[in-house]
Amino acid sequence: MVVLRCIGPSNFFLERVLFPTDILTFKAPNDSRVEIWGNELYGPKLEERIRISADNEDSTLVA
Repeated sequence: MVVLRCIGPSNFFLERVLFPTDILTFKAPNDSRVEIWGNELYGPKLEERIRISADNEDSTLVA
């Protein structure tokens, strides 16, 4: 289980708990930040951070 959090301009915010078989597709404004948080024994751990920009607009990001 991981937590996906997307924070963007103009108060855009999305947070979802995802299980290993889940697939989530969403659109986010440019300059948004996507964070994927996992779990460690001592608490949450930031696994990956992705910046949404016009450069990666057409590519599919999978985490």
